Amino acid sequence: MLGVVGVLAACGGNTTEGGAQGNGQEGQRTELRLAIGGESEEGYDPTLGWGRYGSPLFQSTLLTREDDLGFGYDLATSYDVSNGGRTWTVELRDDAVFTDGEPVTAEDVVYTYTTAAEQGGLTDVTGLDRAEATGEHTVEFTLDTPRSTFADRLATLGIVPEHAHDEDYALHPIGSGPFTFVDWQRGQQLVVERNDDYYGDKPSFERITFVFTGEDASLAAMRTGAVDLAGVPSTLATQEIDGARVVAVTSVDNRGISMPYTEDGLPLRRALNVAVDREALVEGVLEGFGTPAYGPADATPWAAEGLEVDDADPDAARQILTDAGWRDEDGDGFLDDAQLTLFYPADDSLRRGLALNVADQAKDAGIEIEPKGASWEVIEERMHDDAVVFGWGSLDPTEIYNLYHSEEGGQGFNNPGGYANPQVDEHLDAAVQTADPDRARGQWQQAQQAAAEDVPWIWLVNLEHTYYIADCLDVGTPQVEPHGHGWPITAGIADWTWTC
Repeated sequence: MLGVVGVLAACGGNTTEGGAQGNGQEGQRTELRLAIGGESEEGYDPTLGWGRYGSPLFQSTLLTREDDLGFGYDLATSYDVSNGGRTWTVELRDDAVFTDGEPVTAEDVVYTYTTAAEQGGLTDVTGLDRAEATGEHTVEFTLDTPRSTFADRLATLGIVPEHAHDEDYALHPIGSGPFTFVDWQRGQQLVVERNDDYYGDKPSFERITFVFTGEDASLAAMRTGAVDLAGVPSTLATQEIDGARVVAVTSVDNRGISMPYTEDGLPLRRALNVAVDREALVEGVLEGFGTPAYGPADATPWAAEGLEVDDADPDAARQILTDAGWRDEDGDGFLDDAQLTLFYPADDSLRRGLALNVADQAKDAGIEIEPKGASWEVIEERMHDDAVVFGWGSLDPTEIYNLYHSEEGGQGFNNPGGYANPQVDEHLDAAVQTADPDRARGQWQQAQQAAAEDVPWIWLVNLEHTYYIADCLDVGTPQVEPHGHGWPITAGIADWTWTC
């Protein structure tokens, strides 16, 4: 990681009033420096997962996600869904070229999707039976069953060139997006430049440097003017910095407790859900930058209504347990068997704060919680048997399926508590296997409502992502952001401007 001195060096030396060295005429900024973390350890290959959070920068996608979380066009000019939702026909623009000068064709799209499906990595193209080019600029996707979520794949998977997609591609990506790759120094910085052959509106900035710093170093770099934008946790977003403002962006990035799913554990799950004071968590742990969470998809069109819990009531929570026959036989204030270990990643201060506060709140309900920080290796071993503070949040409703469907139990981090409810599964399957967006949305909502009765998750808070942004940098109105991996703030980076 770079310290403040390293950031200054990486950005070309000392800053001058109004911008960095080499930025052209006064008032005309041609370069930006960003400290927003999220370095991609695997590199910049969309078929391996790059671009799932924020703009893929180097690559174009077929569709884009609009401000209302609907879909617009990027490489695609239109698409048609037929055959009961199993066939998606996409027409492509004919003026897109890769940065090596080769045109983007339907064959490149077919290759990208086929490769992503074969890789079986973080890019989920589940359900794709085959992709084929039916013309130079026409692609036909055939799915094994109707998939309401396939449009999400079209909006997130960047297109790679078949002729240049080799074993080194992730380290030296070629694409047709608004920026072109220049240099990547692992653990230090990534440098990109404007793609002047880009078919869309050209970005205002000729060069952008992403510096990879820790949270404290990012804040210090913002103070010195070494960077123009810094992403920081909410706990560090309460300070004033000359020449910069704090921007809090609404997100679906949530924190919740996965609970082991057993029938005799239902009273405990329901009681804890009632005992948690979510407003206090927002104010005390998030410094006010967030909202209470009651489901996995708050702030999305497919969020369910009626999941809210009334004001935290430890007496009501204790009553749930005593009505179920739980007693305090030894008089220590805790109800017998109302104990659990709550794991959280040891290096995550926010989740630590949530775990400690929830444990303290639960005491009045007679629930004894032992917070325990651990490595992810330990958590993976324990997450099926113990409670864990997890972070989720996606602009793709498929995540609801992954969190609640019985078939996902034990599949990596999906559904870690082993939740299983046939009624919920039925709604989730119906949500996925339909070509009707309205029907899908209704089924997603009904699945969440049915699952809420079983309380497999104790949803705690939704984060606002907090950034220090130079007063002269206009980033527009940021979209609702997903979970904080990667660079979600960059979704609209091609439209950013310098106003001073």
